[in-house]
Amino acid sequence: MVLAVLLLALMAVLSGGAARRESIAIDEVAHIGAGVSYLQKLDLRMNPEHPPLAKVLAAIPLVLRGVRADYSDISWSISGRGWGNMLGEWSWGHTLTLIWNDRYSTVLWARVPMLLLTLLLGVLVYRYASELGGSWGGLLCLAAYVTTPAFLVFGPLVLTDVAITFVSLLTLWSFAELWRAPSRATLIPFGLLLGTSFLTKFSSGFLLFAFVAYRLSLRLAPLPEMPTDREELRAWRRLRGRYLWKGILISAVTVYVAYLILSWNQPSDPMQLFGTRDGLRFLGHGTAALVLRRLLMPPLIYFRGLMFFAMSLNRTSFVLGHFYTHGVWFFFPILFLLKSTLAFLLMLVLAIPVALIARRKAGDTSVIPAEKRFQWRAVWVFLLVFVAFCMLSRMTISIRHFTIPIVLLILLLAPLPRALEFLLKKGWPAARLGMVAYAGLALFSVVTVVRQYPHFFPFVNSLAFGRPAYSLVSDSNLDWNQALPEVEEYVQQHGLSRVLLDEYGMNDPNVYVPQAQFWNCQSPSPSDGGQLAVISADMIEDAHNCVWLLHYPHEAIAAGGMYAFQLPAVIPPVGDPAGPPPPSAFHYFGMPSPDGSSVTDARLIFLKCLRDPNQIQPTMDNMMAQYEAEMAKRRAARHKH
Repeated sequence: MVLAVLLLALMAVLSGGAARRESIAIDEVAHIGAGVSYLQKLDLRMNPEHPPLAKVLAAIPLVLRGVRADYSDISWSISGRGWGNMLGEWSWGHTLTLIWNDRYSTVLWARVPMLLLTLLLGVLVYRYASELGGSWGGLLCLAAYVTTPAFLVFGPLVLTDVAITFVSLLTLWSFAELWRAPSRATLIPFGLLLGTSFLTKFSSGFLLFAFVAYRLSLRLAPLPEMPTDREELRAWRRLRGRYLWKGILISAVTVYVAYLILSWNQPSDPMQLFGTRDGLRFLGHGTAALVLRRLLMPPLIYFRGLMFFAMSLNRTSFVLGHFYTHGVWFFFPILFLLKSTLAFLLMLVLAIPVALIARRKAGDTSVIPAEKRFQWRAVWVFLLVFVAFCMLSRMTISIRHFTIPIVLLILLLAPLPRALEFLLKKGWPAARLGMVAYAGLALFSVVTVVRQYPHFFPFVNSLAFGRPAYSLVSDSNLDWNQALPEVEEYVQQHGLSRVLLDEYGMNDPNVYVPQAQFWNCQSPSPSDGGQLAVISADMIEDAHNCVWLLHYPHEAIAAGGMYAFQLPAVIPPVGDPAGPPPPSAFHYFGMPSPDGSSVTDARLIFLKCLRDPNQIQPTMDNMMAQYEAEMAKRRAARHKH
């Protein structure tokens, strides 16, 4: 128990200490502002593409501390109008967290509940692993968890990923307990937890597929606790099937009630919901119609968000130096191998022969307690389902989207200490060596992350074989605009009054780095010669094509999350091997035109709207006009043919 507390304290220091030093990350801009508005206004207009629970949790300390929010600001009012949400929510979140309030304390307090949730997930891992494999199994899994860079990085951030991992693990355990012993006492927790999952992240719908796969697994490989008589088995299955549907009904009610409360003051005007002239207008405007519209709001808002989620699934990918216009099946396996500690990977590899030998020598004896066999089966089945969905996904962006499989892989280590103890009693000579090996690997994993502190974002292990991280991964696997305070520190140390900054983000960098001038490393001007330029590592190969800068003196900032380059006195001509690329070779951190003929740097669009929210509506009008013109052009072309 003492060792478990020490491990969790280590995680709090490492993860919390790193988050305390970091600027607001990209998605946090929208999430923090949205969460505050949910609680202060009971209005879900902001950030509908993600369910509200994690954002609400992060906003609680801010609201209790009296965070300032100006609801007369145009970024608030315009966000209730259909497609104005995206620019509006970013402008709102940016102003609330970085302008209206102290940026450091606001971001820090928003991250405190998320850090606590991350530590609670560690408690769950320890508890469940102990139930599966005893106290030493619990400690082994906890050591693996607290030294996983993905949890150290994303745990304290105001995101949905670690939150859904926490709730999904609780749901898995309660589901298995419901299957083992269906009753009201197991039904209600399962239904409430499943509903909480749906309130945390839209991808939680994959849990329903895991339930189906679990039932199928019990048909293909029944557990000893299941009836053997055919009629009894059929009744056994039917009973659990009925309880499962009851649990799903409870979850639906849970989601409905939460959305009803949090949207209580949200206008039910159809323009607020759909951005069209239709919607709920046909219900009328009388008292009964308004009541009905209010009652219909929760499912409409939820499914609208689900639609946004589905529309965003197809994303570009970058891995091992290659750019893909869609998700690739090998993305997450490679990312997992690169961004896990080598010690953890060796733990998993060593587990294979230990498990096989223990199974062969044990015969009918199992190292898993009989009362936890349903949970053990659930860990395996849910792991396979979530890995399959991750590999089939068209949205392969970040290791943070793989946290559920990671935590389930960690739980697979739980029975190993007990298995090694069993093998030691059976006289297997290597059992004691295996125990020492696992203890050493756990210690080595701790040393690895302590040495990496506080720069967990750009972590890659030795499997990179000396290649820089920016040539292997990108996005939040490398830099997510969190290193701006270190850029400002670097600028001050060098006494600079002006620095060119090519950041990987959509907030105003001048909030953190007043000396910064917006820059695109692919299109320098002659006047940039001889100046210092700081660019995100994501911009070197993936988001931009700036490998030409590597010809000039440079040094890493934030352990390679960003780089400072000393530009030559004279910028070489376009196309020169040591000069910027031609436009045909540009990579775009941007927004392509509908016909794909041009790309606007998305950061310029967001920066304009952040600095002047009155530009949101004209910007949206212009984008919609371009879109409609392109659609008309395509319709005309189809008609012609």
